[in-house]
Amino acid sequence: MSEWRAIRAWPFEEAARVADRLEAGRLAARPKTSPGAEALFETGYGPSGLPHIGTFGEVVRTTMVRNAFSRLSGMPSRLVAFSDDMDGLRKVPDNVPNREMLAAHLGRPLTAVPDPFGTHDSFGAHNNARLRAFLDQFGFDYDFASSTDYYRGGRFDTALLRVLERYDEVIAVILPSLGEERRATYSPFLPISPRTGQVLQVPVLERKLDAGTIVWREEETGALVETPVTGGHCKLQWKCDWAMRWFALGVDYEMSGKDLIDSVRLSSRICRILGAEPPESFTYELFLDEKGEKISKSKGNGLSVEQWLEYAPPESLAQFMFNKPQAAKRLYFDAIPRAVDEYLANLDKAQAEAEPAVGANPAWHIHGGRVPNDAGSPLSYAMLLNLASVVNAETPAMMWGFIRRYRADATPEAMPMLGVLVARAVAYYRDFVRPTKQFRDPTATEAAALADLADLLGAMPAGTDAAALQDVVFEAGKRHYPKEKLRDWFGALYQVLLGQQEGPRFGGFVALYGVAETVALIRGALARAGAAHPDVA
Repeated sequence: MSEWRAIRAWPFEEAARVADRLEAGRLAARPKTSPGAEALFETGYGPSGLPHIGTFGEVVRTTMVRNAFSRLSGMPSRLVAFSDDMDGLRKVPDNVPNREMLAAHLGRPLTAVPDPFGTHDSFGAHNNARLRAFLDQFGFDYDFASSTDYYRGGRFDTALLRVLERYDEVIAVILPSLGEERRATYSPFLPISPRTGQVLQVPVLERKLDAGTIVWREEETGALVETPVTGGHCKLQWKCDWAMRWFALGVDYEMSGKDLIDSVRLSSRICRILGAEPPESFTYELFLDEKGEKISKSKGNGLSVEQWLEYAPPESLAQFMFNKPQAAKRLYFDAIPRAVDEYLANLDKAQAEAEPAVGANPAWHIHGGRVPNDAGSPLSYAMLLNLASVVNAETPAMMWGFIRRYRADATPEAMPMLGVLVARAVAYYRDFVRPTKQFRDPTATEAAALADLADLLGAMPAGTDAAALQDVVFEAGKRHYPKEKLRDWFGALYQVLLGQQEGPRFGGFVALYGVAETVALIRGALARAGAAHPDVA
């Protein structure tokens, strides 16, 4: 498998770190490994809200690393999607029904809060189901894990007793990161009140190692309460909880956002105090909105997965997530066309590449190492947008007549990706292109070049291919523009004829739309300009 180590793609670079970890025997909470050891990848989810595009990004990127690891090492692996559903409900979300009912359960574990939607046993169970449906929608291979089940079922008992045993060392790591007031009352253990069922942040007055319990004082009654740290009677503060989970489960790899850098560092120190090596970590940059501001779930200033999929196939979203994960990127509607065409171009290349070289291609990672031979599209998304623009498409049916003339064998059934792209392009054109279309009249130079182009195209024989048509477009431009200004000529074509700032190769558009139709388009634009500005004509 050594040839895969030479592949220059970030998932393989990450996978190599995990493989080195297992080969060196640096396994969390496990003895020195054997050749058949299993690697554990983890992603985390806070079920107080619905899955979002960040959830998709973290799972798809981790899956890419996991697939690269499998190919590189040949070792088995698992991906655990872990839900922190034992967290207390801190506030009532704005986007749920029965908000007054939820308000009566603030502070209780999410799996002990009634479901405001009335479909599951608890609010946590409802959101867990949404998470699983979300992940299943994209075909992810994962094992779901519930914090509540693991705490109450005893999976964490040994690790929780270790935290109790190393309490002072853990506290020494955490306290410097807290404010003075919080330091005075902090405890890594959060007891579940037997009276109210709430997750409590209270000072620990006594620790009983032999009994495995903590003693704390109930604020309302003043009574001392002794609570086992095991069996789901307590949970841990989240940074300590993260470290404990790494230790208890033997997590080998977990990625997280830039905003958690300090938390990763702190939790890693705690994991070592408990007696295990923390997992290999990877920090990804956060997404920005159209204004360059950080996307926030509470602000709702981002682009949702559902919105992306309304205008493009899921493979394009995976392409967006693959690209430079450690660089901040604007996640907005204008990112969609580029991501779609980048995916299509990579897929086309991957179908002609052999292993292991194909491992450097994003399409290999998007398709889990199994690049389909029957996917792809003969037309780019940008080209379809231009066609939708010029025919003012209201429905996909308005597009297919032109497409079938360009490719007689093109149907939604024979080319399913093209079928998806046509439908999505019509929706994108309707919502984003048409409202911003702004035609301009040609200058005298542009009008002369356009007139020449119309004549040259009109003289072309039937069936002329896109490459030859592109040569004709160049020829018309070279007659009226110096070489260094030819870029302006191509900009003028789209601004004058389609009301857009840019587009794909114009020869390809002519081949798709039709030579006669393009000539009529040009002459119509010149006639309008001539009527408005006689000097141009």
